[in-house]
Amino acid sequence: MGPHLPFEQEIHDLEHEIARLEAAPEADGAGEPLKELRRKLAALKKSVYGNLGPWETVLVSRHPQRPQLMDYVETAFDEFVELHGDRAYGDDRAIRSGFARIDGRKVMLIGHQKGKTLAERQQCFYGCAHPEGYRKALAKMRMAAKYQLPIVCLIDTPGAFPGIGAEERGQAQLIATSVLEMTRLPTPIVCVVIGEGGSGGALGIGIGDRIGMLQFAYYSVISPEGCAGILWKAATDETKPRAAGALRLTAADLEKFGVIDHKLAEPLGGAHRDPRGMANTLKSYLTRQLRELAALTSSDLLDARYAKFRKMGMFS
Repeated sequence: MGPHLPFEQEIHDLEHEIARLEAAPEADGAGEPLKELRRKLAALKKSVYGNLGPWETVLVSRHPQRPQLMDYVETAFDEFVELHGDRAYGDDRAIRSGFARIDGRKVMLIGHQKGKTLAERQQCFYGCAHPEGYRKALAKMRMAAKYQLPIVCLIDTPGAFPGIGAEERGQAQLIATSVLEMTRLPTPIVCVVIGEGGSGGALGIGIGDRIGMLQFAYYSVISPEGCAGILWKAATDETKPRAAGALRLTAADLEKFGVIDHKLAEPLGGAHRDPRGMANTLKSYLTRQLRELAALTSSDLLDARYAKFRKMGMFS
């Protein structure tokens, strides 16, 4: 058991009680009470996580124990060889890229890494990439297209890095260029939002033939805090949930709007409670989508990708 979210208090208490009984010397004699507590815990998780609001979904997407890119590299992919640097400025650790293998299929893997320890988070800027990160990602995508490798993008960022240095080095320009180039790369692209999908930082590696999203991830033009700050001049416990609801940022909403193609179910209680189970679901999804896309010619792939994004939104 690790840190818990505000709405998980009852779940945390039950887990603590089950752990206490399992660790007790007389645990063998507590079989029936333990079974009853486990049944009660499963029902409670199903009830709580089946009725999460948009803001609570955002909190789950940010859970400190939620699986990140490099966790999935270890559990969902068979092999990974990292490729560093953008050949212009440096190696942004918020975006990782490299050759990977999944279920025997070679791919180019690109994604955001937030970091687990404080030192790693500072090194990764909490998943907020700089221009050199998007330049690196784009260079690796072009390499993938050259060698006819499909591209897999795993998205998990609160947004691109908002510092002065990043703006001076062309942050907006690089993201716009990346979006443009991804629309016309003649190779299959599968994108999955595994945690936070914030603003242009997510969109910079988010243009694909298939876009999936984990059940308790979010994908939005702005974070709820940023939206609340603009609309109500303050991000408070009252305005943040209002903003999250207004943004329609959950997987269920975005699937309904046609912004994403598929919602990936998470294990009971969220991906952070069963990382390996989530990795198996992700691996199965990626394998299936890559197999379907491999059957298309380059021209059919590009035509379908263009049509996919052109039909998004409502027009009168």
